[in-house]
Amino acid sequence: MNGDSVECWLTDMDGVLVRENDALPGAAELLEQWRRQDFPYLVLTNNSIFTARDLSARLRHSGLVVPEDRIWTSALATATFLAGQIDHEHNAQGSCYVVGEAGLTTALHEAGFIMTETDPDFVVVGETRNYSFEAITKAVRLINSGARFILTNPDATGPSPEGVLPATGAIAALITKATGRDPYVVGKPNPMMFRSALNHLGAHSMQTAMIGDRMDTDIVAGMEAGMHTILVLSGLSDRASIAEYPFRPNRIIDGVHELLDEPLGADDDVDPRGSA
Repeated sequence: MNGDSVECWLTDMDGVLVRENDALPGAAELLEQWRRQDFPYLVLTNNSIFTARDLSARLRHSGLVVPEDRIWTSALATATFLAGQIDHEHNAQGSCYVVGEAGLTTALHEAGFIMTETDPDFVVVGETRNYSFEAITKAVRLINSGARFILTNPDATGPSPEGVLPATGAIAALITKATGRDPYVVGKPNPMMFRSALNHLGAHSMQTAMIGDRMDTDIVAGMEAGMHTILVLSGLSDRASIAEYPFRPNRIIDGVHELLDEPLGADDDVDPRGSA
C-alpha cells in the first residue's frame, strides 16, 4: 500500500499531535482536514488513566478538536479484548480486580464487567498515580488463585515535570516476579490494540495509515497489523535512532504539518523541535 490509497487514519497523540499541553504545528489543521474530507480516524494512546471524554477535553484545551468517539485508549482496547474472552453461555457477566484509574474502570464497566476482589476472572493492571502495596498484594494473591493477568500497556516509565515515574510495565514486573506469571499485554506494541481500533471504525488495515513517534511501539505494531506506517520526528525518535531497528516505516516526516493538503502559511511558525 502507498500513501495515496489511505482511506483511514490512526494516530498516536503525545509527540504527534501534542507535546505536553501544546498542540504541534499542523495538528489542528490535519484533524480539520480529516473531518472535512470525511476520513475515519482515531487518536490512540497507551495511557489508561483517563476516559476518552477526559482526553477530548484535554485536547480541546490544547486547541485540538477531537470528539470522544475519535479517541481509542489502551483501557478501551483492553475492555474490548476481555469482553471477547468471556464465555457468555455460562457467565452472565465477567469480573475483574483492577489496579488502575477511572479510564480503565469506566471502560470495563461499560463493557459489562463487575469489579470485585472475590474470585475475579481477570486481574487488570493499568496506569495509576496511586499504586499501593495493598492493591499489588491483592493482585498477586488473586493471580496465584487462578485469575488471569492482564496489562493495559507495557510502558515501564512515564514522564513528569520532575523526571520519570514508574509506570504499568514496572508494576507488572513486580507482580510477575511474585507470581511467576507473565501478563497478556493489550496496548502498543501489541497489534491487537490497532486491530481493535480498526474494528471499532469498521476499517481494513490495507487502507489504513498509522502515524507515530516511536519505532518500538507505533511503527512496529502498525507494520505487524499490516498498515502503512508514518514516523514523525516531532516526538521521541530522531533519524539516528531509526538505524537501531531492523524494520523501517513507510515514510519519515518532521511533523504532521507535512501531511496537509495545503502547506502551513509563511506566518505559521513550525516548531524547530519537530526536526530534532
